[in-house]
Amino acid sequence: MTQITAQSVRMLRQKTGLGMMDCKKALQETGGDSEKAIEYLRKQGLSAVEKRAGRDASEGLIQAYIHQGSRLGVLLEVNCETDFVARTDDFQAFAKDLAMHIAASQPLAVDREGIPAADVERERAIYLEQAKNEGKPEHIADKIVAGRLDKFYQENCLLEQVFVKNPDQTIGELVSEITAKIGEKITVRRFERFVLGEDA
Repeated sequence: MTQITAQSVRMLRQKTGLGMMDCKKALQETGGDSEKAIEYLRKQGLSAVEKRAGRDASEGLIQAYIHQGSRLGVLLEVNCETDFVARTDDFQAFAKDLAMHIAASQPLAVDREGIPAADVERERAIYLEQAKNEGKPEHIADKIVAGRLDKFYQENCLLEQVFVKNPDQTIGELVSEITAKIGEKITVRRFERFVLGEDA
């Protein structure tokens, strides 16, 4: 049997918000693989993050970020369940990091649903034309287009982007981590990026 360290249990607890025994058992069942352990916990219906998903997050804050030189700014709304959590250092630091990330990474929307269908169709048509120009057969071209569209989403949807301060983590994973740490549902509601002299 794989030896499970206290540190691996602690890290899984931070990610999931679950108790020590649940986390230890999940790691034992999955040979110490934390990603598989999270999947195992979700299948067991134990993920505290998922349990929070149905809750209403109507508190929170509007975070502003102005980049050095005052030529670029971001306004961001992040929601949580209680005003108490909105005032905590952890939540406010998370909102600041997120606003700074948006300034640097230029996402188009929070998630896939936020990208206009016309933009997605335009990208799809471009990728299809590229695949045809590369001489790919139709059944392979469709797979290539799907792969390139996924990459487009990963580059342009905030929750799928790689976090600028931690290249090993997506923004979606950061949201899950802060949700588990704080113990409340956290949602990124909307944002606007302003560049001097450009239309929004």
